[in-house]
Amino acid sequence: MELSFDIFAVLLLLVPFAAALVAPLASQAMGKAAGWVLALVPAALFLNFLAMLPGVAAGSPVMVGIDWVPMLELRLSLLVDGLSLVFALAITGIGTFILAYSGAYLDGHPQRGRFLAFLLLFMGAMLGLVLSDSLVALFVFWELTSVASFLLIGFDHERPAARRAAMQALVVTAIGGLSLMAGGVLLRVISGTWDISAIASSPLLAEAGWAYPFVLGFILLAAFTKSAQWPFHFWLPGAMEAPTPVSAYLHSATMVQAGIYLLARFSPLLANTPYWQILLCGFGGITLLWGALVALKQTDLKQLLAQTTIASLGLSVLLLGLGNDHAVMAVAAYFIAHALYKAALFLVAGIIDHGTGTRDITVLGGLRDTLTISFIAAALGALSMFGVPPFLGYLAKEVMYAAPGTADGWRVAVLAVMVAGNALLGAAALAIIIRPFMGALKPTPQPPHEGGFTLWIGPILFGLIGLAVVFAIGFYDQSIAGPMASSIVRYKVESHVTYAIDLAALPIWLSVATWVLALLVYLRLDALRGLLLALERRFSWSWDKGFDQALFGLIRLAGAWTRFFHHGRLEQYLIIAVAALALVLLLPLTVLNGWPSWPAFRPMQFYEWGAFALAAAGAVIVVTSRTRLGTIVALGIQGLAVALIFLMFGAPDLAFTQLMVEVLSVVILALVMTRLNLSANDPRPYEDWLRDGSLALVVGVAMSALLLKVLEGLFDSRLGDFFAANSVPLAHGRNIVNVILVDFRGLDTLGEISVVMAAGIAVLALLKRQHKRETPAPKRPSRRKEAA
Repeated sequence: MELSFDIFAVLLLLVPFAAALVAPLASQAMGKAAGWVLALVPAALFLNFLAMLPGVAAGSPVMVGIDWVPMLELRLSLLVDGLSLVFALAITGIGTFILAYSGAYLDGHPQRGRFLAFLLLFMGAMLGLVLSDSLVALFVFWELTSVASFLLIGFDHERPAARRAAMQALVVTAIGGLSLMAGGVLLRVISGTWDISAIASSPLLAEAGWAYPFVLGFILLAAFTKSAQWPFHFWLPGAMEAPTPVSAYLHSATMVQAGIYLLARFSPLLANTPYWQILLCGFGGITLLWGALVALKQTDLKQLLAQTTIASLGLSVLLLGLGNDHAVMAVAAYFIAHALYKAALFLVAGIIDHGTGTRDITVLGGLRDTLTISFIAAALGALSMFGVPPFLGYLAKEVMYAAPGTADGWRVAVLAVMVAGNALLGAAALAIIIRPFMGALKPTPQPPHEGGFTLWIGPILFGLIGLAVVFAIGFYDQSIAGPMASSIVRYKVESHVTYAIDLAALPIWLSVATWVLALLVYLRLDALRGLLLALERRFSWSWDKGFDQALFGLIRLAGAWTRFFHHGRLEQYLIIAVAALALVLLLPLTVLNGWPSWPAFRPMQFYEWGAFALAAAGAVIVVTSRTRLGTIVALGIQGLAVALIFLMFGAPDLAFTQLMVEVLSVVILALVMTRLNLSANDPRPYEDWLRDGSLALVVGVAMSALLLKVLEGLFDSRLGDFFAANSVPLAHGRNIVNVILVDFRGLDTLGEISVVMAAGIAVLALLKRQHKRETPAPKRPSRRKEAA
């Protein structure tokens, strides 16, 4: 059978998941070399995506897909355009060295194979997320990233801090996942399609103006929770409980960037409105300043880098909020620069921890001579983060300073926020490179030593790529950043990335101001850290504590709710359920003025009157009976009367079924009564009798009115005609009722039988449990008698 290109492309998406299945076996058989062997999977995918670069850059995106559920118009469709291709290259390229690094970093760990499997699962989920052109597939992979991150963050599950961080990340991102699902369903209702590319270019959302605020709110909540925007930023620092390779991958190219991808993908549909601009610029600016400030009080390298990631994500959101050509080009340039330098710096932090036994910058110093290669990698990454030429970070910063455009009050405020945020990030970059590596060598818990080739090759390459762009600025602009920016706005974006310095232009002077401010902040870093820590002690509440309080309050609320509604009194359960049924039946009939007119019945025969009288007598006896056995018998009488009515009106099969059910019910209830040791009498106060009788009467009237209302409508015989025409040809049965129950509704019947069987087993278990409680335990002879 010939394999189509569409099927082959979709199968490529599943390769990381297949590799995850064999990762534990590979780790067990190959040891730390398994990291390099498994890294061949993302490396091959990277080369495959790299081969698509010329075509995509020329304006020819790749769209493939296969039918998933054709009856529901669902396709597993993939889109490789400038935006998704750059993300896919980052995911697979960085993922290659993360896997190799992990194999050596967890050398000797008993669960290394499981860790590598989780990483590959995470990689596959992220690839599916950025390549999906279907809302349903996007949601599935979006949730899968949350599950995979939960497994990775909680990898050291024996530590309570890791378990708490994993649960916190899962809860926050799951809220965003539900929001994404709601937004996707709403977009499907409005546009009539699940395809993201078709929805993004559809005018239907603009025409349905009422839906825009809801869609915008759902998409923003999903993106903000995933990309740790204020006030949902608190889960990201906790995720540092994961091993360092997870932190490097999580922060550079995967999960936290998923929210940025979502905003960029839906930008053509939602942007260019005041709501979009105000919300994204507002929350992005707050997140930028918050993360950059909090980063300066950190002394743990991973926590410092985590807070700078929060700030960088806020900067990307702010730029997406601006939405013009310079802004989207800055988003593209900054995503690439940030992915490279952040992956390098996190991996270096892991080498420092691995080689010294600590990540505390206050006790580190002078490591440049013993960790020379790591020092070079950290310097390359930190200089790009600082934004000095000719590093890639400088290009991104120059483009973003041109993004605000005209100098009105709003634009000036945005520029001020960007300069302040970048200056604080620059000070953090100086702290990362100077504090651990410069100065005199300080004593550390372990004698400092450089990591092996597998540990430092990744950070060195990432740092060098951020520098090598100076030799390939045209390729970078025309083939990577430009197509990514064009895919965000869905039209050709002119080039804005250049090393040319225009002294008459504002961006270069804003860059100079950023460098000066960053240097000044770094020189006062210790004093600023002390001030921030004093403020933290003064205002002890935090969003992280707020999460714990909210979770504790939710648990308390659930307990109160359970105690109030699940009190164990079956009588009240039944009263509430029946009363709710009566309300549901009567409310539409009353509010919509839908009461039926009194039907014209034909004259009834005396035996028909007798059957109805028997049913009514049974109902009255059920309510008024003073003994439990009498109530059971009365129920049987009423059921017998209903069976007679079915028989009189031409439904013998139904009558027989009803009769058998009633006989079995009476017998079983009577037997259960003898085993439960209940008193024969059931004294019921007048108030209970009046309440139950009235409620039963109301429900009976409501149900009768509903059925009469249904009978007033036109009879649609299509279903009955179908059963009559197909009973013999399809099911080989002439009894239509039996054929419906056994064949056409066979699964429904099986479900009903299963429920009855489960209920019977539960009753039997309860009776046996009660019998054990009532049976006295045999008396054990005393020790004196045993001795005798």
